[in-house]
Amino acid sequence: MANLVQLPSSIIKMAKNQKIQLEVIGLSYSQTQTGAYALILGEKKKQMRLPIIIGTTEAQAIAIQLEGLSPKRPLTHDLFRIFAKEFNIKVTEINILKLEEGIFYSEITLEGNGIKTQIDSRTSDAIAIALRFEAPIFCQAKIMKKAGILLNPTHNEFEVQESNDFNIEKIDLNDLDEDTLLFRASFEDLDELMNRALHEENYEAAGKIRDIVQLKTDLDQAAAKDNSDNEE
Repeated sequence: MANLVQLPSSIIKMAKNQKIQLEVIGLSYSQTQTGAYALILGEKKKQMRLPIIIGTTEAQAIAIQLEGLSPKRPLTHDLFRIFAKEFNIKVTEINILKLEEGIFYSEITLEGNGIKTQIDSRTSDAIAIALRFEAPIFCQAKIMKKAGILLNPTHNEFEVQESNDFNIEKIDLNDLDEDTLLFRASFEDLDELMNRALHEENYEAAGKIRDIVQLKTDLDQAAAKDNSDNEE
């Protein structure tokens, strides 16, 4: 029997912190949440997508840059770029670091005058700034594993990744992990979970499940738009 070899802790840590480079695929208006948009990021040359729900103002800032438009007066992110250039500061990359309770947390890496530093940022702001500096966008591999969705070009919809440890019957209605349900449960799973919540008269859980269904619907619509754009 072969001897098992213990990997060095540095290699294990490196694997856990592996980064994946993403690109902005596009924006899609939310049909169920007023004033909200789905920002779709994609892994380069692959069908994996990372959807992020953002507000109208943030969507406008990203859309303006994607379309190559020049506003008469600089917007907030344009002002940041002008300020940084005046002081010889470069944005070298942005990183989406973690996902907690449906919120993505990011940081911007800056270099200037021989100093390199990272600053905390909302993900929508970080991406709007990255586009203006043509800086690469990365996310942690563990986030893509948790929240990444596979685009099915045949059916114009997102498919959740395979997950051997996900079982809808084991979900505790009093301790719902909304990220897991959003990115791992199917619509059939959520329907089953909703029926259980209503049967047990757990209306707080039912409300959360309803919101997740609405958000998943938005993401499917964004997927359909993304696939339609790719075919043109």
